[in-house]
Amino acid sequence: MKSSPLHSARVPFWLRWLLPVLLVLTWLAIAGVGGPTFGRLDEVSSNDQASFLPASAEATAAQDWQAKFRDSDEVPAVIVIENDAAISPTELGDLASLKAGLEGLEPGSAVIGPIPSEDGKAVQFIAPIGSSDQLKESVQELRDFLADSVPAGMQAFVTGPAGLTADLVSAFAGIDGILLLVALGAVFLILLIVYRSLLLPIAVLLTSVFALCAAILLVFGMAKLGWIQLSGQSQGILSILVIGAATDYALLYVARFREALTHTRNRTEAVLTAWKASFEPILASGATVIIALLCLLFSDLNSNKALGPVAAAGILCSLFAALTLLPALMALSGRAAFWPFRPKLVPAGEREPELVTGLEGQKGVWRATGSLVSRRPRTVWVTSVLLLLVASAGVLQLKANGVPQTDVILTASNAVDGQDALARHFDAGSGSPAVVIADESKADEVLAKVKAADGVGDAYLLAEGGVPITGAPGTTSVPDVHDGKVLINATLNYAADSIEAEDAVKALRDEVKTVDAGALVGGVTATALDTNTTAQRDLVIIIPIVLAVILLILMLLLRSVLAPVLLVLSVVLSYGAAMGVSALVFNHILGFPGADATVPLFGFVFLVALGVDYNIFLMSRVREESLKHGTRPGILRGLGVTGGVITSAGVVLAATFAALGVIPIMFLVQLAFIVAFGVLLDTVLVRSLLVPALAHDIGPRIWWPGKLGRPELDVAALEVAGRRDAGALDASALGADLESAEDAGRR
Repeated sequence: MKSSPLHSARVPFWLRWLLPVLLVLTWLAIAGVGGPTFGRLDEVSSNDQASFLPASAEATAAQDWQAKFRDSDEVPAVIVIENDAAISPTELGDLASLKAGLEGLEPGSAVIGPIPSEDGKAVQFIAPIGSSDQLKESVQELRDFLADSVPAGMQAFVTGPAGLTADLVSAFAGIDGILLLVALGAVFLILLIVYRSLLLPIAVLLTSVFALCAAILLVFGMAKLGWIQLSGQSQGILSILVIGAATDYALLYVARFREALTHTRNRTEAVLTAWKASFEPILASGATVIIALLCLLFSDLNSNKALGPVAAAGILCSLFAALTLLPALMALSGRAAFWPFRPKLVPAGEREPELVTGLEGQKGVWRATGSLVSRRPRTVWVTSVLLLLVASAGVLQLKANGVPQTDVILTASNAVDGQDALARHFDAGSGSPAVVIADESKADEVLAKVKAADGVGDAYLLAEGGVPITGAPGTTSVPDVHDGKVLINATLNYAADSIEAEDAVKALRDEVKTVDAGALVGGVTATALDTNTTAQRDLVIIIPIVLAVILLILMLLLRSVLAPVLLVLSVVLSYGAAMGVSALVFNHILGFPGADATVPLFGFVFLVALGVDYNIFLMSRVREESLKHGTRPGILRGLGVTGGVITSAGVVLAATFAALGVIPIMFLVQLAFIVAFGVLLDTVLVRSLLVPALAHDIGPRIWWPGKLGRPELDVAALEVAGRRDAGALDASALGADLESAEDAGRR
């Protein structure tokens, strides 16, 4: 076999030492700036549901109009004070004295209340919080004040939009620390088991952490400039995605580096050989995931649009770290990275075993898997498909129509308890009214329709000064009018975040439009309704776009049409099975009331995009081996040499996404299970059995219409491979013989 130039020539100093050191120093500088920025993400992050409204939704238009009727961005906090028995007049007087103290906490704000309940066992205050930036702190001040001031024997709750948002922010508090520690700890443990080395897992983790630092720096800058809208949800997904993706790419590179070290003593040559072999699959994989994530920009839901660029930025940084920092670390450490199990140099004659079946040189579980695939390919892939179809049937039980905000937080919440107390003693929608924007000339007619609508407990026109027009004797309040529009507040009979309230808003919209076709209905309930509706519409639009993009990239990578189509179908089937099993787990084991409407879309984007990663890792190597040994031996050879890498990558990615489960938010817990289970299913069943067995059963035609898809070329490849292994041909002769066979095929 001919020697490469690097065998016969001394490696230049700049390539052996200077470039690797410069790359490491560059990444250290990026980490030095990006690391501290991690703690500043709260400056540019928002968890207010209204800020993620659908761009074209009715609730969005109503919110824009609503802003004209108030002088500030106040968020209402609903305070409920509950007693086991009826509150006496003396006790009511004591509670009334709390009003001054509450107003003192928010200078300049007017607190409404106390409003006694009909059963006399509770009172209600509505306290506006002036700054949404300090919402969590302001709500905590209210709770601390009430804990010290409420008479003994009574319970106080701070709920409503302010209370619920504050508790949601608190639930996301673990993202900066706990989530990252759990994810990194899980990855480090897995890498220790995989590599049985201490230095290599540290190098891979450094690659992931430095990639995350770069991603945080990039995302912070984009958010600061107003290009994206960052939330705790997308912040948590960013951390997990970067760690998982960077580690996956690192595993692929390290596998190639270990293989190259068995062929040469020169660590720089091994680094370059591994880089050349892994560059195309890593680049194709990263590009696929980035483009799939950017397809979220087609969403009409601002939260989806925000996640696309955030996650894509994370993958981009993972890609660069795996292709620059990790090779530099390997160039500096060489075989020492694998200590104490350093790769040994394999004699030239033993490096490429002569292949007849494709199983030669393989051992253990992957030889057994390849043997099963080669002996009964049709049985294996048909059985795999049937299992996935059975699992997919569970999708019929998936309830992804949104859940009440009180169910989103999975830990104890003062705001959630307050909503329950509010529902026990008042109109459940108190403090979070539906908002109707109507034409001034039709105000009375619209108000009458609103009051008569099913599910509405009370309604009033807003007067100048922000007070209600009650129609009481002696009142002379004038409606507040802006650009010919008036505002009507409607208190619903149901909790603002309930399904019943959403149904009431739907009916209310129909009613008011019979009088005023341009009327708008917004508010907390309408926001949730429009968000869920838009999320379901996005599912129908974005899924075909993502599939088309992935299919095109696979066609370009594999130079084939049939193989990419089958690979995409396998990923879709795997996604369906993951969602089906997840639905059963959510409903019957975890007891969730439903799922967020965005869960199916996010699950699809992550599972399909990341599942294609493993398709690319497998099939790019299968194609490489097929060019040398023929399709069927190439499939078994590719399966054997990538099986361990893909399985390790799948376990790492599953573990990192499972770490999302430590954040007590239903959406993140559900996404964690879907992606973790789906990745393992994809790794163990689809990538190890279904795809290889299907490809083996189809044979060379799997590459149709490329030149590898012609049976006569596959035979020629086998003959050439046999002569090459006998020492009769080098690589250039192999290419010439294949070209001759291709010409013969055309003739």
